[in-house]
Amino acid sequence: MAQHYAQLSVKQFSDLKKIEVTAPFDQSVIATVDVADEKSVDSALQIAYQQFIDRSHWLSKTERITILNKAAQLMETQIDTLAIEAAREGGKPLIDSRVEVIRAIESIKLCADTLRHSAGQEIPMGINPASEEHLAFTTNEPIGVVVAVSAFNHPLNLIAHQVGPAIAAGCPVIVKPTQDTPLSCLRLVKIFYEAGLPQEWCQALLITDRELATRLVTDERVAFFSFIGSAQVGWMLRSKLAPGTRCALEHGGVAPVIIAADADLDKAIAAIAKGGFYHAGQVCVSVQRIFCQRQIVEEVTSKLAQIADRLIVGDPTLEDTDVGPLIRPKEIDRIDQWVKEAINEGATLITGGKKISESCYAPTILLNPARSSKISRQEVFGPVVVVYFYDDIDEAIHTANALPFAFQAAIFTNSLDLSLKAYKQLDASAVMVNDHTAFRVDWMPFAGLKQSGLGVGGIPYTFHDMQIEKMLVIKSTEL
Repeated sequence: MAQHYAQLSVKQFSDLKKIEVTAPFDQSVIATVDVADEKSVDSALQIAYQQFIDRSHWLSKTERITILNKAAQLMETQIDTLAIEAAREGGKPLIDSRVEVIRAIESIKLCADTLRHSAGQEIPMGINPASEEHLAFTTNEPIGVVVAVSAFNHPLNLIAHQVGPAIAAGCPVIVKPTQDTPLSCLRLVKIFYEAGLPQEWCQALLITDRELATRLVTDERVAFFSFIGSAQVGWMLRSKLAPGTRCALEHGGVAPVIIAADADLDKAIAAIAKGGFYHAGQVCVSVQRIFCQRQIVEEVTSKLAQIADRLIVGDPTLEDTDVGPLIRPKEIDRIDQWVKEAINEGATLITGGKKISESCYAPTILLNPARSSKISRQEVFGPVVVVYFYDDIDEAIHTANALPFAFQAAIFTNSLDLSLKAYKQLDASAVMVNDHTAFRVDWMPFAGLKQSGLGVGGIPYTFHDMQIEKMLVIKSTEL
C-alpha cells in the first residue's frame, strides 16, 4: 500500500480529500497526500499571522541558526533516501538528484551563515546642523508571513531556497508544493520540525484548486510572495496581490549560447550537451538556442549529436540513466508537436525527434528552424536544442536578444574582447563565458528579466527581500 502523507499544518482536519502522487516514468503510485481545503488555508494563514504579530513568539537569531544547522545535519544522514525519492517523484536521474540533495544541504547551511553575518548599518549623522546631536542605525526584522509556491523540477532544492531564507529571516512561512512533486517538500518540512522548528513557523499545504491557491497568495495577511513556475501563472498572481505584498517571481527563459570559431569545441559541446539535456531540459535556464559561426556548424552539430545519441534515457532511479522522463505524458505530446512543426517549417532534424515511450523523449537537435517556429520563440522545457549559424556576431546577438525573455546566456570563445562584447550586449542577467547557461551556485544572484521574472533569487538575496530594514534615531546632547 502506498504511503500516506498528511497535511503539515498546526490544525488537522479529518475530512480532507486525497490525491495520488505518481512516478512520471511509469505512472506507478508512490504515495497519497492530503489536499488542503478552504478551512485548511484559512487556519494556516491565521496561525502564521498570529505568530508574526505577537513578537513574544518570534524565534531568536540563535534559535534560527541552531534549527537550520540541525536540519542540514539531519539531511546529511538521509542523502541517499532523499535522492532516490526525489528521482522517483520528479524524474530527475539519480546521479543528478544526489547533486540536488547536496545542493539543498548547502543551501540550508548558507541560510544559517547568511543570518550569522547579517547586520544593519549606521546612517551618517552630525554632518550638518540638522543632524547634530543625533545617532541613527538600522537593524533587520522579518517582513511578515511568507507564502511560497514552488515548481516540480528541483523538488527539494527549490523548497530549500524558499523556506530556508524565510526561517532564517524569522518569517512564518506557508509553502505550497506542486501537485506533481509534493513529497520532497513534505519530507524537508518534517526535517525542519525534527530540527526544532515549531510547526507554527512552517506549514505545507498541497492545494489543487487554482481559485483556492489564489486566495492563499492574495490574502492581505501575506507580506511576501515567492513564486517559481510558469510566467503565465506568476504574472497573473502578481496582478492580484494585496496592497503592500512584495514578491519575487522566477519563470523561465529560452537561453541563448554563442559559439565562436576559436572556441575549444570539445569542451564547449560537452558543456552544452549537459546544459541542454540535463533533467530532460526541464530547467528554467537550460540551453535551448545555439548560435555558432557558419564554418563550424557542421562540426558542432555532429559532435553534439554524438553525445546526444550516447545518452541513456529511461528510469531515473537507475545509476546509469542520463536523461529521465518528462514530468507528465502530455508534455511528450507537446514537445513532439513543436519538433514536428519546426521540421515542417524548414528545420533540419539532426538527431532525436521521437518519443521513446509514453514518458520519455529522445534528446533532439534541430538545425536552423524558422525564427517564427515555436521552438525558436518559446521555452521548450524538454530535451531539445536548436542550432543556428551566423556570419556576424552582431547578427547573433541581435537574434538572441529578440525575445521577450531574458535570463542567463553564454558564449564560448578564447577571445577576451569577444567575451566582453557578449557580456556587454547580450540581454541577460548573467553571461557565462566558456560554460553553459544552467551554471549556478546558490549564493550568486539568479534573476529573470523582462517576462522571465521579477526580483533576484539566490539565498542571500531572498533572505534580504524577506526582511525590512528598521531605523532607530536617537537625539542626545551627549552625542
